[in-house]
Amino acid sequence: MDGRAATERSGAEQVKAAAGLMLGWIALLWVLEAVDLLSGHALDPYGITPREFTELRDVVPAAFLHFGFGHVAANSVPLFVFGFLAALGGIRRFLAVSALIVVLDGIGVWLVSPSYSNTAGASGLVFGLFGYLVVRGFVDRKPLDIGVGLAIGAIWGSTVLLGISPTQTEVSWQGHLFGLVAGVAAAFVFRRRPARSGAATLTP
Repeated sequence: MDGRAATERSGAEQVKAAAGLMLGWIALLWVLEAVDLLSGHALDPYGITPREFTELRDVVPAAFLHFGFGHVAANSVPLFVFGFLAALGGIRRFLAVSALIVVLDGIGVWLVSPSYSNTAGASGLVFGLFGYLVVRGFVDRKPLDIGVGLAIGAIWGSTVLLGISPTQTEVSWQGHLFGLVAGVAAAFVFRRRPARSGAATLTP
């Protein structure tokens, strides 16, 4: 197998792995919502209630739970698109980025959301992946990723700006805002370091 064929095969495997991961992730969200419905919404309490220390344990579970199938549906398409594009850069890197976004977003919600509110849903991760994709190319200095980020910004930018507006009283704009900030931070935390130069090259 020549180098070009190997590269094409590797690329196809990356696409397959990224698509499979995101399809499985979204399927899990739908299964959990079905379980919640069948159990009389027994999973709803695992959302985040702010400034109660015991609620910090729900920071991660809350990112996988929703309040109704309409809620899940609204997050499914952007989560698949953003997650798929991010995972093409490497599954392990994507999982690390997602974990950082979920944790930072959840802590932000816990700190500043209105008292007695209950916040759950994957939208914080969606906004985080959006922020990550928009700035990743500039941080890594990769023209292709810059183009992807600019395209995503042009298509979804207005929706994101609306989602972080405090005038949105029926959604957690706090979760959206902290997710966006966490995604931008993740692009810097997990930026690709350039290969060290100056290493000797030996040929047989």
